[in-house]
Amino acid sequence: MTTNLALLPGFLDPVNLLNSFGTWVLVGLLLVVFIESGLLFPLLPGDSLLFTAGLIAASKSTEVEPFASIWTLIILIPIAAIAGDQVGYFIGRKGGTALFKSDDAKFFKKKYIDESHAFFEKHGPITIILARFVPIVRTFAPVVAGASKMKYSIFVTYNIVGGVVWGAGVTLLGYFLGQIAFIRDNVDIIFIIIVLVSVLPIAIEVGKRFVKARKTPLSEATDAIDAQQDNPNS
Repeated sequence: MTTNLALLPGFLDPVNLLNSFGTWVLVGLLLVVFIESGLLFPLLPGDSLLFTAGLIAASKSTEVEPFASIWTLIILIPIAAIAGDQVGYFIGRKGGTALFKSDDAKFFKKKYIDESHAFFEKHGPITIILARFVPIVRTFAPVVAGASKMKYSIFVTYNIVGGVVWGAGVTLLGYFLGQIAFIRDNVDIIFIIIVLVSVLPIAIEVGKRFVKARKTPLSEATDAIDAQQDNPNS
């Protein structure tokens, strides 16, 4: 399997990542899905990897040979995703308080539990399904669910639904689109688009934080000027 995605970092190029597993491509793919789903390592191309696996399964090219049938993929990928979320849930359940004990932490802020619990209360367990389609969020969602003491039977039900919808759905999307001639002839461009779409939520969040960080000093300066004008003799 080869592509010409030289402009992308190796870990963001799904084909490059799959190539790195050598003859253990299927095992590597399932391992990535498992890790990203619940082992607190979100910087992996989950969506693009599944889409790519589907594209490759549909490929009739001699340069990109399928490493597994589409049926194998849509059965094993959801299982790996569900298993990963189960582990994430128990990590949060057993060590949730310790993980989210400080608001000064970079990743595991205590407010995440409070906010996530309120979000779960407002939107219900369907949050577990929706989180599957949001990079980074899908990694922490099961952990937060466990830490906020979501009922296990409810979590399992929605975890299974989410794992199947995401794991099989994204893979099948790649498989069916991979049978379109235009997609096959422009596979490199498609891969780049997939990667960009996958990292877009992350870029937006970083941008928001950057803007907020720049606005905070300005707001403080404005407040200081207003206070000085209100109390000219101080």
